[in-house]
Amino acid sequence: MNESIFLYLNSFAFQYEWLDQVIFFTAEYFGWVLLAMLLTFLFTHTDAKKEGVRDIVVVLSAAIAAWAFARVFQHFYINPRPFMALLDANVLFENGSGLDSFPSGHATFFAALASAVFFYHRGLGMLYFLGAFLIGIARVMAGVHWPFDILAGWALGAFIGAFSYFLYHRVSRKKR
Repeated sequence: MNESIFLYLNSFAFQYEWLDQVIFFTAEYFGWVLLAMLLTFLFTHTDAKKEGVRDIVVVLSAAIAAWAFARVFQHFYINPRPFMALLDANVLFENGSGLDSFPSGHATFFAALASAVFFYHRGLGMLYFLGAFLIGIARVMAGVHWPFDILAGWALGAFIGAFSYFLYHRVSRKKR
C-alpha cells in the first residue's frame, strides 16, 4: 500500500514543468516561507509583548526537538528513500543520504510547529497543519519520501508539539 500510494502521487512529477516547479517549491522552500511568516506573526501580533516570547519559545523548541528526534531515529532505523528503492521513481531532487527516509524530518518539524501553534492560535494552527500536509504530499510527489514516512512524521510531530505545550505549562504553573 505504501508503494502504491507513492507511485500514484509520484506519477504527477515530470508531467508538466509548472507542476514540477510547484512541487519542488512546496517540498523544499515553502516551509521557510511558513517559518518566516510565523515568526513575523509571533513578534508582531497584538499580545506579542505579553505572550510573544512564550509562544516563540514553546513553538520553536517543539519544532526543533521534533526535528532532532526524527534525525536521531533515522540513524537507528535505516530505511531507503524511494529513489534508492525503486528504479521507476520520478525524482525531482535527491535529499539526504538515501537511507534516512523514516520518519520525514520535514513532516515531523512542521507538524510539531503546527501543533504547538494550534494551542495558542487555533486558526493559525489549522493553517499550519495545512502547510505541513502540503509539504509532506509534495515530498512524496518529488520522490524523496514514502507516504508512511510522512504519516509517521506528522504523528510524531503533532505529539511532540502537544507534549511541549503541556510540559511548558505544567512547569510554568509549578513555578508560580
